[in-house]
Formats: sequence, C-alpha cells, structure tokens
Amino acid sequence: MMDKQLTPLLLCFLLATIVSTATSRFIVEKNTVRVISPEELTGEREAAIANYGIPNYGGSLTGVIVYPDKKTNGCDEFDTKFKSKSNRAVILLVDRGDCYFALKSWNAQQAGAAAVLVGDNVQEPLLTMDTPEESFETDYVENITIPSAFITRAFTEALKKQLKKSNEEIVVKIDWTESMPHPDERVGYEFWTNSNDECGTRCDEQMDFVKNFKGHAQLLEKGGYTLFTPHYITWYCPEAFLLSKQCKSQCINNGRYCAPDPEQDFATGYDGKDVVIENLRQLCVHRVANSLGRSWVWWDFVTDYHIRCSMKNHKYSKDCAEKVLKSLSLPLDKIGECMGDPDADKENDIMKTEQLVQVGHGGRGDVTILPTIVINNIQYRGKLESTAILKAICAGFKESTEPHVCLTQDMETNECLDNDGGCWRDEKLNVTACHDTYRGRICKCPLVGGVQWEGDGYSSCKAVGPGRCSANNGGCWIESKDGKTISACSESNLNGCKCPSGFDGDGYTCVDIDECKEKTACQCDGCSCKNTWGGYDCKCKGNLIYIKGEDTCIAKNMSTVGWFFTILVLSCVIGLGIGGFVYYKYRLRSYMDSEIVAIMSQYMPIDNQNIEINTIREDAQA
Repeated sequence: MMDKQLTPLLLCFLLATIVSTATSRFIVEKNTVRVISPEELTGEREAAIANYGIPNYGGSLTGVIVYPDKKTNGCDEFDTKFKSKSNRAVILLVDRGDCYFALKSWNAQQAGAAAVLVGDNVQEPLLTMDTPEESFETDYVENITIPSAFITRAFTEALKKQLKKSNEEIVVKIDWTESMPHPDERVGYEFWTNSNDECGTRCDEQMDFVKNFKGHAQLLEKGGYTLFTPHYITWYCPEAFLLSKQCKSQCINNGRYCAPDPEQDFATGYDGKDVVIENLRQLCVHRVANSLGRSWVWWDFVTDYHIRCSMKNHKYSKDCAEKVLKSLSLPLDKIGECMGDPDADKENDIMKTEQLVQVGHGGRGDVTILPTIVINNIQYRGKLESTAILKAICAGFKESTEPHVCLTQDMETNECLDNDGGCWRDEKLNVTACHDTYRGRICKCPLVGGVQWEGDGYSSCKAVGPGRCSANNGGCWIESKDGKTISACSESNLNGCKCPSGFDGDGYTCVDIDECKEKTACQCDGCSCKNTWGGYDCKCKGNLIYIKGEDTCIAKNMSTVGWFFTILVLSCVIGLGIGGFVYYKYRLRSYMDSEIVAIMSQYMPIDNQNIEINTIREDAQA
C-alpha cells in the first residue's frame, strides 16, 4: 500500500523539479520575419522557432503570407492546395488555439505550405511551440518537415489588417541566418540523451539519430571540425525518501543521482538505478576515449550497446557492456576507475558535473527535454533527424571555414554556379571572387597560385604582391610586337602599373613615344633619326658613331684612344687600392705587436728582464 502511495509522490517531485527549472531558465530560441512589401508594413519582427519540423538554420525563406478563408485555426485538413499569385512559396498564417501546434503545421504542410506562422491571440511574450505527448494520434509529428514559428498578437493583427485592406501580396522573408551563432572554424555541440531504450517513441528516435548521424559525427570529430560532448539528464531523491525502496532502486550514491523506472513498474524489469549506472558508463567511455585521442569511439559504443545489450532482449547489463568495450579496445580498468563506486555514500564527480551543466548558463536555458541538441551553446529547435542536425551544425561554422561535408549538393545550393553569384570574374584566367559557403556566397578577391588579389570582390580584383605579374600581368598593359613583348608590370613593385621607357600612359594603357617627331633624342648635328616600337635608331654621318647617353657623335679612332685611357686609369686605381691595403695591413700588424709587448712588459716584468739579459748576452757572444 505504501509503495502505491509513494510512487506518485516521487513522480510528482521529479515533475515539479523539471517544471520549476524549465520556467526559471527556459530560453525561447528565435529567428526573424522581415516584411519586404508592401511598404507600409516593412520591417523586421522576432518569431519563436518551433520545437518540431526542420528550421532552415543558416538560411532563409522568402514567400507570400496567405491567411485561409475558413478553418483559420488550422486544426482541420484544408480542402484545397494553397498557391500565391506570384508563384512564390506560401507561408501560411493560422490562428492559435483549439488543437496542438504541431497539428496546425501538419495540415498546412499537407495543403502545400512551405512554412507556417502561428499567430498569438494573447498579448504576451513569445513562447516555444513544443510537440504533443506521444500517442497513436500524434504520429504525424515525425513527418513534419516544414519550419514553423510563433509570432506576437500585434504582428498577427497587422498582417490580417493589411490582407483585408488590399489585394497586394505581403512578401516576407523568414530568416534563420543569425539564429545559430557562428563565431569561428570549430563547432561545439552536445547531445543530451539516455541509455534507456524502453521509453517508447522518444527512445527509438534517439537511437535512430545516433545510428544515422554516427558517420557524420565521426568524420567531423576526426577532422577537428567539431567538439562533441554527450550528456545525460539525472535527478536526485528527496531527503525524506532516501531510505525508501523507490529511492534505493532508482538511485545511486545514496539518492544523489536518479532516473525513472524504465517500465514505470517498481516490481518487475529493470530499475532506474540500472539506467543511471549505464549512463555513467557511457559518460566514462567518452571521457576515457577522449584521453586516448579517440573521442569518436563513443558513437560506436552506444550503437553497438543498443544492438547487443538492449533491454528488450534482456541483455542490458555490465557483462554485456564489458564485451562491447573489449571489442572496441577500450580499457576496462580505466572505465571502472572513472565510474567509481555507485554504492558509496559520497559525490560522484562525473554525475555531479552532469547535474551542474544541466542548469542553463549565459544565453542557454536549462535542459529539461530528452533528447536535446545544444550547438554553440544554443538549444536546437526542431526534428531530431540526422540531415537536419548536420545542417544546423554547418550553420555554426564561420563563413568559408565549413568542412566539405557542409558544401555537398544535398546540404546547400552552390550560388557561385549561377553567374559567379554576381561577383568579379577574370575570364582569361578563369578566376572568380565568389566563395561558396553554407550560409550563401561571399564575394572576396581570391588567393590563386600564391598570388593575392585585392579589391571589393564585386566589380574589381587586382593582383598584388610578389608574383603578381604572372597573374594576368598584374592587370597592367602588355603587348607584343616585332618579336618583342613589353609590359607595364614590374616585379620590383608590389602594386601599381608604370609604362616602361619609350612609352607614355597610365600603365593600364601605354602608347609608343615617337622620339624623332617630338625631338627628344637624336638631335646631334648631321644625325638621322628613325622611330622604332619602344625606342629609336639614330645614325651619324660619315664614320662617326652615336653615343646614346650623351646624344652625340664621336670619331671611331678617338673612341679607341678613349677606351685605352679609361682602361689605364682603372688599372692605376686598382693598383693603388691593392698597394694601400698591403701597407695598411703591415702598419696594423706593427702597431699591434708594439701594443702587445707594452702590455706584457707591464704585467710580466721578470720575463721582460730575462728577455733583455738574453738579448745582451747574444750580442756579446756575437
């Protein structure tokens, strides 16, 4: 009798714990709805992202607002398919009330809507539209693929008023580009789950996600693109019931960490305590695997454990878990050391941490719903489906840092394929400033073959820095004629263009200078001038030769004498230089010898006297 009275009491406590936490720290995740036309309604409003369907994280949807003539609450199937006069996507506006939010979106999807806006009928802050409780009547929830959002009463009434006032279409853009933070090239995400596989549709949904997402998750983790952390929700037992049979069977460490009974029957099957211990083991699998540089093995363990050790097959046990650990070459001793003693009356560091991080912090609310995905510290809203989650993760990367998996055809549309996304392009070199990213294209001058291009990326890009002349001649003038190629690009200059000698212009266009016509050269007496491309030819009369630097003519024999004297002078200069160097070395050596002797005589006088005596004796003997 006591068991029957105590069981609902404990369940009510757990429910109260969840509700109180959720109301105090629940965060409404938002996107924006911007009215593009008509002009009197333009502006941007906030909307709350629904926790079902597939939000277009990182993207946007432009469409036309349609408000049904009847069945305005969307609770019944619509009789016809909705279409817009301009053939834009239909964004259906429905009223709040009378049925589940998800049912409204399902009926709208069946009627051809691309998205749903549910209008509030009460003046209040935005709220999150959640999924209904599981039942055979709510199976449709898993089939909702369009995004839905909740809007305020004021915005709802403004839309309805405009539709009633005019036949002009209301064009809006639902935008999720900033709904997911994207600060850098690495995305951190968490998966809040449970090892229990007897909780119905929710448990099946979690395991289907793990199996289908495992490949993507491991690829991203091995490449260093993501930082993944698994988490498990846990509760505690009220102090008044610590000695009860219920607390002892549902909790470890003397009531500190608990989980509900899997079958909700305390008399048969597995206990909540079994679930908590397995949750702890799976946390330690990730921690130990991470210390071994193999963090992605968690996905293998969870998948294999579900297949080999499920509750449905009555193999949910420590022995089965250890077989899976051995097959994955994970050390049992380290896993056991990490888990500690579940029967000890003391805190468990791993489980205590789980309770702490379950509480919201910063811009993230408490985790109260299983399963929950947190990406870049923002709770994901929508269907737990592998492609939808991958898209949300891809939206968390900084533009142009996304891994290849985010840029496949199935994940996003490459806007650069259509007219280079409107960005600059060099047809000759087949170089474009268009960079495809998950969030859309960006126009940025490229780095090609080690050569950097600079510009606005839209109308112009110019090669700068070393090697720039190899890339379309740095954008400078270049021309070939008479077997010669002349360019206005110089590798000695890191940017800019300058016409070479013999040409005039701005460097982008250069024109040959006619030195003969302009009388800037070959003006010596008796000289004949002929213009050439990039220069000129000047000939002297008789046997004279032309000296270009002096623009004069001299006799050939005089030039020979001149060369003789030049060589003679150079030889004298070189000889004097060598002689001076030898004399300098001799004087320097003599000076250094005298200095050394002076120093030695100062600090070694006895040796100096001996040297002098020996010198006198040698002279006497001579």
